Amino acid sequence: MNSSLIKKILILVTILAVPGFLYYLLQDQGKNRYKPLPFFGPKKVATTFHSVRGKEIPDTIYHQVNDFKLANQVGDSVSLENYKGKILIVNLFYASKPSGSVDFANKAMKVYHHTYSKNKIVNFIGLSIDPQHDTPAVLAKYSNTIGANAGKWDLLTGDSTVMFNLINKGLLVDALQEKEKGELKFTYSNMFVLLDPQHRIRGYYEVSSQEDLSKLDDEVKVLITEELRNNKDGR
Repeated sequence: MNSSLIKKILILVTILAVPGFLYYLLQDQGKNRYKPLPFFGPKKVATTFHSVRGKEIPDTIYHQVNDFKLANQVGDSVSLENYKGKILIVNLFYASKPSGSVDFANKAMKVYHHTYSKNKIVNFIGLSIDPQHDTPAVLAKYSNTIGANAGKWDLLTGDSTVMFNLINKGLLVDALQEKEKGELKFTYSNMFVLLDPQHRIRGYYEVSSQEDLSKLDDEVKVLITEELRNNKDGR
């Protein structure tokens, strides 16, 4: 067999092999294109198992936000059932006084709201840390100033015990009120919290950090990809 024929055979084999190799990369390696996001909060080993390449691996039970019953800016009763199957971006706010930190968070949330306005699995929640003042009537006016439309971007208020349990024990972030020289002062973690459709915490992002805000946008897309893949696989 002369060298010219050998070269032709090698070229033909290469041409035939490339599509199969690319298919392998897309089907197998493509599944790991995105690095899974971490889970935050306490966790424990379950009594159930799942199989990975024939090996039985114990399931892990991750921290989940507990259910609640609150009201949004149009007075509708809202619970976690309203967000079934939704990816949630959550932040804290108060409407009583102008605040640079609150304004900054609202501007960032407005950008996300616009970016994912047509995406049906991404929703936004603002939790008031001043529920005594922030009634649905107050929040109705406030929502108009920041462009928060109920059902997509809910501003929630309600019983203060429910609110602060949700914030401190559910989202695992700090928020408290205190009086300073007779004036009410708010101390809270000014960050976005990312929840997956199972209401597990997948990320914390400082509102004042542009790097964190960009990271949040990237990681929302990772969760969207995970959710679409899980639905396709029937999980």
